[in-house]
Amino acid sequence: MLDKALEWISRTLLALAALLAFALCFVVVADVSGRVLFNRPVKGTPEIVSYSIVVICYLQAAFAIRSGGMINTDAFTAHLPLRVQSLLAALGALLGVALFSLICWGGIDGAAHAWRSGEFEGEGALRIPAWPARFSIVGGTALAALSYFLLMLRNLDAVRKGAPPATAATSH
Repeated sequence: MLDKALEWISRTLLALAALLAFALCFVVVADVSGRVLFNRPVKGTPEIVSYSIVVICYLQAAFAIRSGGMINTDAFTAHLPLRVQSLLAALGALLGVALFSLICWGGIDGAAHAWRSGEFEGEGALRIPAWPARFSIVGGTALAALSYFLLMLRNLDAVRKGAPPATAATSH
């Protein structure tokens, strides 16, 4: 049940990230067009783009892990026995859990501070609140850590069965 819920959430966040990237295209085109045609760029475009890229990346992290889209080099491990391959994949997933958990834990205070203090990015014409990007980092890394944890469990099961390593949520 947790796996299905995480699948739905990761796909929904992927769609949201895609919509944000699509909208960002219009902002950039409007900025460039305004700059070239009217000598009036869209104010705040650098801030909008920089914050949006952070949000887009972290919204799709869990889906990238679940779909097997994260970098995985098996040139050295491909010739090892299946149990060893699966054990190394479980270890790699454990390291992914640790990395994303640390990023999540490290981002909680910053996100809470941004929310409480009304922190903004940018000066002058456009000020963008910092909390959406900060909370997307916290939420995205929490989901990524959970995704790696489930992948680690799949790989430990593969070790027990002597099966090839699982690289995505669809691998059982």
